[in-house]
Amino acid sequence: MCVYVFLEGTFGEKKKWWWFHFNVKPNVLGEVPLIIGPFFVGSLWILKYTFGNFKLYLLTNLIVDSIFTYFGLTWFKKIGYVSLVRLSKLQLSLVFMIKSFVMYGFQVLYEKVFSNRTWKQAY
Repeated sequence: MCVYVFLEGTFGEKKKWWWFHFNVKPNVLGEVPLIIGPFFVGSLWILKYTFGNFKLYLLTNLIVDSIFTYFGLTWFKKIGYVSLVRLSKLQLSLVFMIKSFVMYGFQVLYEKVFSNRTWKQAY
């Protein structure tokens, strides 16, 4: 998922969906600290504790993503880290929900392909 988010970040910057006022290093996306930090860890926790209950998974993602979009992003804009340019907060929330569906789909596929094989071999 982080690779997907990196690609999305590159695409989003080219389309001017958002703008990071400074980069951590030259030629490195400004959102890298968010991707490898809270996004990665939060995604793993949410998936771990809600996998198997799709409605709870979606609800949890909706709540967490909304908190980030409507409160976290406001704070980041206030401190001069990032601003939305051609994307509204609602559209950003939809982008987050698409990522949630993709991640859950990948996990379901992984479970079907790899987990069944492991269980059959163990017994």
